[in-house]
Amino acid sequence: MDAFQPKDQAESIALFRSQIIGPLTVRELSRGELTEELAALSRKLFRTPRGHSARTYSVPTLERWLHKYKTEGLEGLKPKPRKDRGRGRHLTEEQKALLVDVRREHPSTSVPVILETLQDDGMLESDAVSATTVRRMFRERGLDRIAARNATGRNKVRLRWQADRPGALWHADVCHGGALKLGEGQPANVRIHAILDDASRYIIAIEAMHQEREVDMLKLLVRAVRRHGPPDALYLDNGSTYRGQALALATARMGCVLIHARPYDAPARGKMERVWRTLREQCLQFTGSLTTLHDLNVRLWAWVDERYHKAAHGGLLGKTPESVYTSCPRCADDFDESKLRAALTIHARRRVRRDSTVAMDGQDWETDLGFLAGKLVTVGRCLIDPDDPPWIEHEGRQHPLHPVDPAANAHRPRSVCCLDQPHDARVPFDPPRTTLDRALGRSHGTDDSADDDFEVEP
Repeated sequence: MDAFQPKDQAESIALFRSQIIGPLTVRELSRGELTEELAALSRKLFRTPRGHSARTYSVPTLERWLHKYKTEGLEGLKPKPRKDRGRGRHLTEEQKALLVDVRREHPSTSVPVILETLQDDGMLESDAVSATTVRRMFRERGLDRIAARNATGRNKVRLRWQADRPGALWHADVCHGGALKLGEGQPANVRIHAILDDASRYIIAIEAMHQEREVDMLKLLVRAVRRHGPPDALYLDNGSTYRGQALALATARMGCVLIHARPYDAPARGKMERVWRTLREQCLQFTGSLTTLHDLNVRLWAWVDERYHKAAHGGLLGKTPESVYTSCPRCADDFDESKLRAALTIHARRRVRRDSTVAMDGQDWETDLGFLAGKLVTVGRCLIDPDDPPWIEHEGRQHPLHPVDPAANAHRPRSVCCLDQPHDARVPFDPPRTTLDRALGRSHGTDDSADDDFEVEP
């Protein structure tokens, strides 16, 4: 009962006034006696609620309170605010129109800046209106800073929504965890990647890594698709991890629609943020002594399987994510490993260097097809396993590349030029002999046995 208090300041004032004139309402007083009682009451001091000093009240004020209390009860003793309160009654209609026009043309400008500028220009008097009153005026006209940024000029309406079935929509996001201390005490970043099913709040896949690159997200997506099949749509934020061409091409090949949330609209990703909040409260804040990603990952997987998936979820009306996800089995389809590899295979045009090497993903690879040196070729690579080497596609065949080993290449044989060592002539072609015949005036095919006796005069 100690918490039973007046609901607002107006009710507190009404209660205070009723306590002053309350005894007079239960007494039968003649007109003269009532006048004497009111006069005596007007000479007494009373401390108002939240007041710092006592004051008296006039007889007319007490008479008005008494009449209101008898006719309307406690409600009649509540103070009535002015009808034009907060409407900028000291502003002219032209000044109000000026403020509205400024806000429409400059929706991101704050109210204090608008007032200071107009006062400095002499369009408004100093302290003519408060910033709170101007904000209230803008809000009533749908011109507060958030609504003014929207093209419609209205506040955005949010509704609770979810996918109609498990597997229809997946969320993916990255959570920044506390740094791990490696062997020498140097901190290492922790980025937790996760994929969440929208309809069931079931965590499809989760893994802690040191980076948040596109290839890391694809690695997690591959594991999720292998186990659960591809979703109908994938809902992501606008980070660089989810804006790459490889992810867009892979999802399109799998028949998965890629959806990005509106920039700077954090509430649109509320389901994923709620998962991160639960993860921090129940798991991450207790992992400060870990030193390896393996130790962190096994704890994450245990938390997901033993606590999160089996706990009642408020958004599911008390059901668990595991029960909702398993209650709606996915329909069988023909998506298999070969289609997954085809979806995650990327191609790029590269020029083979003169030393038969080609660059791919920041690494140099070597081909045994030396005749491709200096030519543009198509290089393919499957992102399912980043450790698999790329290949060159030439004339309908795939020719694997291998890492460059400069030390081993120092002992590999090279092709030799015809001048390096003698060889039997197979074609009658001898330019020096032809030049010598011309100098001797000898016809083609003449015996050259006298060549040794020929001397050129100095």
